[in-house]
Amino acid sequence: MPRVAIVGANGHGRWHRRVVAPLHAAGRLRLVALVDVRPIEDEPAAPVPDGTLVHADHREMLRAARPDVVVVCTPPHTHLPIALDVLAAGADLLLEKPPVLSTAEHRELADALAATGRACQVGFQALGSAALTALTDAVRAGRLGTVTGIATVASWQRSDAYYARAPWAGRRTLHGRPVLDGALANPLAHAVMQCLAVAEAAAGNGPVVPARIEVERYRVRPIEVDDTATLRVSSRSGPPIVAAVTLAGEDFVAGEVIVTGTAGRAVLEYPTDRLLLPGDAGAREVPGRRGLLENLLAHRADPEVPLIAPLGRTAPFTAVLEAVTTAPEPAPLGGDLVTATGDGPQRVLTVRGINRLLRRAADEGALLSELGVPWAVAPHRRELMGQEEPQPTATEPPA
Repeated sequence: MPRVAIVGANGHGRWHRRVVAPLHAAGRLRLVALVDVRPIEDEPAAPVPDGTLVHADHREMLRAARPDVVVVCTPPHTHLPIALDVLAAGADLLLEKPPVLSTAEHRELADALAATGRACQVGFQALGSAALTALTDAVRAGRLGTVTGIATVASWQRSDAYYARAPWAGRRTLHGRPVLDGALANPLAHAVMQCLAVAEAAAGNGPVVPARIEVERYRVRPIEVDDTATLRVSSRSGPPIVAAVTLAGEDFVAGEVIVTGTAGRAVLEYPTDRLLLPGDAGAREVPGRRGLLENLLAHRADPEVPLIAPLGRTAPFTAVLEAVTTAPEPAPLGGDLVTATGDGPQRVLTVRGINRLLRRAADEGALLSELGVPWAVAPHRRELMGQEEPQPTATEPPA
């Protein structure tokens, strides 16, 4: 029975504890340890089993508990050193997204995976969606014709309390290391990764290799990262990708992946798994998600079972993240453009007209600065042509 530990057991780690609990109860794994720098919070849906070790240091846990699989759900800037310790201890990884914060870190982790022969699944759980598979199958089958563009639009709201949730919240760096807790890198990272997965299907030859990344970043609070952004990824093969997202939206848009082709248009609302394909009378829910931890356990039992989100598949996302890291500070938005509602920690700021602008950016494959928006800034551009991208390791499935 695989011995599983969770590093970062509070906060979002409680979600992982709820995933682990029924698998532990069913005898499919044994939860042997929880690690957090703070006292372990109660989770009624996932009580701590008797005999589970509790540690404040992951290295002590690795020596004492000897886990086979470690779930790492800590702040992004801590991922690489913890992941390397886990691999050196002989365990496999379920590493929360973003896995690392630069292509150099990506290569270092990939090299460690190759050297140890261990497996790494990255926590892009939406990649396990049956609805995404239905969309990529339709793309590969030519149901949309030649794909000419991929876009995502999402409009969420975050309160002042969200940016007070942790010392690294809203920060660009912490203790000299990049953090990048922005809309593109953290809450809406799934939207970007879903687009990259569709582009992978459209190109037909594995993960896309970005050639140019353009990004515009904005903020409505005194934070160091973006809460509103447009992004465009141009690859060496496959259609361009545009992401138009905000955490200061007027109306809620859960997150749509819009695929345009010469034979039609498809829309996937990825958080709800609702899919509209050409010829459908309306959007339909496509139920079924494969859990990343269960998939990792299946891969451990039979290496012929491919990982859903191996590290190599996330290399394009890491390239996007590095472009965001090197971009200038987000442009501040204020005055009559920004509206405040609520009080205290629940105060929410919204950008007037942002939903309409983001929709237009997604529909036209454009950045805000290309739409004549008076407050938009020039994009930061990063050229990647000729740069070597991280490659999949031997533990990862073929394209």
